[in-house]
Amino acid sequence: MARVQIVIPDADRARFVRQARREGLTLSAWLRAAARERLENRQRVKPFESPEDVMEFFRACDALEGPDVEPDWSGRLRVINESRGNKAAGT
Repeated sequence: MARVQIVIPDADRARFVRQARREGLTLSAWLRAAARERLENRQRVKPFESPEDVMEFFRACDALEGPDVEPDWSGRLRVINESRGNKAAGT
């Protein structure tokens, strides 16, 4: 097994160690698992190669759990725009 030395800011190291302990792992094992997970996630991402790939993607999206009703987008946009107006007036 190869040994790798990495430089990590102290604050990050402390956070990583706490999380590793929560998961019952050593820091070394936790970092290896995180690296593997990132690599697997990156390898899964591939461009669509056909219209069927696109349709399969949307079918998978439709199968995900989500709200039964769309949010009130016009209401949300109104709140965002009002907030922007208040911020601009207050500066």
